[in-house]
Amino acid sequence: MIKAAGKWFVTGGLTALLACPFPALAEQEIDQNLVALLKSTIAQADSFEDRFDAEVWLMAKSSQLEKYIHEDRERLELLRKIHRAATRAGLSPEVVLAVIQIESRFDPYAVSRAGAQGLMQVMPFWKKEIGRAEDNLIQVETNLRYGCTILKYYLDMENGNLTPALARYNGSYGKNWYPELVLVAWDYWR
Repeated sequence: MIKAAGKWFVTGGLTALLACPFPALAEQEIDQNLVALLKSTIAQADSFEDRFDAEVWLMAKSSQLEKYIHEDRERLELLRKIHRAATRAGLSPEVVLAVIQIESRFDPYAVSRAGAQGLMQVMPFWKKEIGRAEDNLIQVETNLRYGCTILKYYLDMENGNLTPALARYNGSYGKNWYPELVLVAWDYWR
């Protein structure tokens, strides 16, 4: 990584990224177990255009997510799953991260007073609506698939306008308090 014109640029692959003065790593020894884990996660990250994109995105988001999930393996695996589900649905992974932050604070076992479940707080009635009563909304991949599909549907319904789509997702259409929370969180993830 080199600094030019006040910005940092990655100069070559994972080793350079991890060996450089990256803010989250600047004052600590590079953990070789973390390097191996990151390489493994990147190898499985099939939703990225290339390996370099996976390296940069996973490292940046991993440092941001660390305040919610402390264990490296769990954090990187969740990020890979979020990126995959968001990309498949045609959503920005950063928007999905923001929704999850507001909905569950990254707790896959979260259940709301209204009965919404999992990371993206999906309501169980959706399982009956689509004829899949056996689906487990606490299971991360299932929850992400439902949540991303529902959010994308509302985003399409609102012609790409995120504010009303988020209000629909939350069940608070016509009100702005929920979209405003997500948009503030989205600024953090961008």
